[in-house]
Amino acid sequence: MSIRPLDGVRVLELGNYIAAPTAGRILGDFGAEVIKVERPVVGDELRKWRLYGGNTSMLYRTVNRNKKSITLNLRTEAGRAVVLDLIRHCDVLLENFRPGMLEKWGLGPEQLNEVNPDLVITRISGYGQTGPSAGQPGFAAVAEAVGGLRELVGDPDRPPVRTGVSIGDSIAGIYAAFGAVMALFQRERRRGAQQSTPLLERVIDVALNEAVLSVMESLVPDYLAYGIQRERVGGRMEGIAPSNAYPCADGTSIIIAGNGDAIFQRYMAVIDRRDLATDPELQDNAGRWRQRDRLDSAIGEWTIRHTRAEALKLLEAAAVPCGPIYTAADIVADEQYRARNMIQPFTVDIGALEPKTVGFPGIVPVLGEQSLPIRTIGPDLGEHTREVLSGLLGMSEAEINALEAS
Repeated sequence: MSIRPLDGVRVLELGNYIAAPTAGRILGDFGAEVIKVERPVVGDELRKWRLYGGNTSMLYRTVNRNKKSITLNLRTEAGRAVVLDLIRHCDVLLENFRPGMLEKWGLGPEQLNEVNPDLVITRISGYGQTGPSAGQPGFAAVAEAVGGLRELVGDPDRPPVRTGVSIGDSIAGIYAAFGAVMALFQRERRRGAQQSTPLLERVIDVALNEAVLSVMESLVPDYLAYGIQRERVGGRMEGIAPSNAYPCADGTSIIIAGNGDAIFQRYMAVIDRRDLATDPELQDNAGRWRQRDRLDSAIGEWTIRHTRAEALKLLEAAAVPCGPIYTAADIVADEQYRARNMIQPFTVDIGALEPKTVGFPGIVPVLGEQSLPIRTIGPDLGEHTREVLSGLLGMSEAEINALEAS
């Protein structure tokens, strides 16, 4: 498949870890040429996170797919000069340094704008580029707490817990990619009208804590309107019932979301609790939420008598929304993921005697009925340095050697 909406867009990524690289991954997934700048010798620290073998983690390979890797030392004048040369040829800059760092290096928006007055500058930081907290360092773990998410995750009788992935970084990365594309769209529209886009409108400012806050639904309005302080409710969702995880006879658990009024009637018929289906208190969601413990007890008594497969078959036949709780092994074996090309194989070095075929998650959203093919997985450190510097900047072999020596 050759569907690449962002063909012809060139991105320079100065990001590390997950947030900015996620934005670069999304842009690269849909055809942009993404040049990732890494520190010499060590590279992006993500290369060593969850490293179980070899010298590059599968986490790095996943987050940095469809990119080129070059090494430059941004703490040197020579390295920064190369960045400015590259900027002349790019449409988007991605970065997630602490606010002020690029300015300290002479690579702030004003300096970049002098070199390329069409550049979209996408910045991700803990708290944004302005405000009293702007200078504070911020990782997703903190942003998820300050954004309101951590307080709602876990059981009410225990301290808050974290989700098993860096969800705050990923949400911020998605917003950053959207912001970059939005600015590119605006830029092209104004070009058509022979207008330029002011620098202020080409700087995309994504804060991790604000990205998390943006997906917290009505958390703040509910508090300001009604004085409601939402609390942790375990596997439930505040104000919605019955919707939870329930144990099965084979030691697994399933998710059942039977909170719609019509769905609830079918749901209770499946578990043979017509008394609950006709109970006046349970005819709307508000009443079911008040009776959530009673409902969960009845549902759990039914699921524990069935295996996962048996329970899901009965519920699916009645069109009750439900599903298994998948492990990685379940995902790999799933026919739906396979049908949409959502697990794509690549031969990769895992630190063993021989390379291994490893499946990587596909590209979302789907265009053309199946996930677009991943072109390359995350590159080796500096794999494309000479290609980019010679091909894009026209540097000679001697000039590249001198740069590397410095």
